[in-house]
Amino acid sequence: MKQHFSSVWTREPRTAKSPGLDRAQIVREAMALLDAEGLDALSMRRLGARLGSGATSIYWHVANKDELLELVLDEVYGELTVLDARETTWRDSASSFAYSMRQMLFSHPWVINLVGTVPGIGPNAILLMTRLVATFGHAGFRGLDQDYAASTLMAYVAGITMPEISWRTMMGRTGLGSNELNAALHPLVEKAAAGHPELAARYAEFREIDVETTRALNFEFGLTCLLDGLEARLNRAASAPAPASADPGATPPPWPGLQ
Repeated sequence: MKQHFSSVWTREPRTAKSPGLDRAQIVREAMALLDAEGLDALSMRRLGARLGSGATSIYWHVANKDELLELVLDEVYGELTVLDARETTWRDSASSFAYSMRQMLFSHPWVINLVGTVPGIGPNAILLMTRLVATFGHAGFRGLDQDYAASTLMAYVAGITMPEISWRTMMGRTGLGSNELNAALHPLVEKAAAGHPELAARYAEFREIDVETTRALNFEFGLTCLLDGLEARLNRAASAPAPASADPGATPPPWPGLQ
């Protein structure tokens, strides 16, 4: 049997019957709950209590929890920045997006669990992808390569930021600061690496580093390497013979939230 998919963005808006309560207010309060307690804490009943109304009042605005998650996800996409590449360089535009995405994930760590499970086809997501793909078009990428470049950048930011989110979660659970947690874990690392002297020596060498500074430098290093690689690919393409036309049956990469 074929699966039927639906989205809050493709159906007719519901007629509100709850005076004093609107969809924007519901989305703001849902985000506050998610930021404070995470995805597992979100329920229509709890959200209704925070809003001072019953869950039934929320259903006048959204059909179910899945629709609510679509709304909050698109609200988060609205926080991301993509500079107009026509007014700056494509690298600056891509970098500004990468840093804004990293900060968004720190502010809303629950988002990472929605990517790939909640359709990202709201107005903010569509505008974001339009601008990001245009950035790589301005750089010189053509066809699906524009989408591949955008997807690669997003995958880099998500992949390198996820361990940082986990680290911050551990900090919250232990009550230790970043450097304190690093120091507390070091004896375990020393013992685990005892049979690998070169690796143990490296761990010892960097025992006193500032963790947050190192993570920030690591993010910048990886981002620079990624952009250098994309630029090198452009330079090679510029000096190569024109490629054959793209396969019209090729499958395009997914939109954010669908990958």
